[in-house]
Amino acid sequence: MDATGFWDIIEGVHQDAHGVMDEKCALLKQALSALSDDDLKNFAAHFDRFDAQAYTWPLWGAAYVLNGGCSDDAFTDFRATLISMGRNVYEAALEDPNTLGRVRFDRNDPCYEGFQYAVTDALEARWGERTAREADFPREPSGEAWDEDTVESLYPGLTYLGGGDEPPSPSKAKPWWKFW
Repeated sequence: MDATGFWDIIEGVHQDAHGVMDEKCALLKQALSALSDDDLKNFAAHFDRFDAQAYTWPLWGAAYVLNGGCSDDAFTDFRATLISMGRNVYEAALEDPNTLGRVRFDRNDPCYEGFQYAVTDALEARWGERTAREADFPREPSGEAWDEDTVESLYPGLTYLGGGDEPPSPSKAKPWWKFW
């Protein structure tokens, strides 16, 4: 399976689930169970590669603004959610995280926990144990780090969606242009 085959599965699942994350997980497990052993391993390798590629400070900052905070665990969930949206959304967000302001997240949760587990579950179902993944994951996010006190100024196209435990300050509640 090549990257195009990977994205074809992701986009089919996204469309068939109408963006509902619980349904995406179930459909992904079902789709992965039908793959050959080699294709399943290749799918998992592509997932890990795209996850690592999205491990950037700019995307973490966007997740922080959208979610009203974002721990490293929540950022893992965010990257999986981003992948679940399909190639166009994923690539646009890598280029400019402000494009995520046009994305509708299921239940306004940009950090849905679970999509990445559908891949792990499919591997375990096939081989009966936790299968080692061969991803070279970066030790640190790429790009320039941001400061929590000013991160929202880097993402004028994003608004807090209500996913985090704490609502942001009023200045984070809506985009800057809506204050005028």
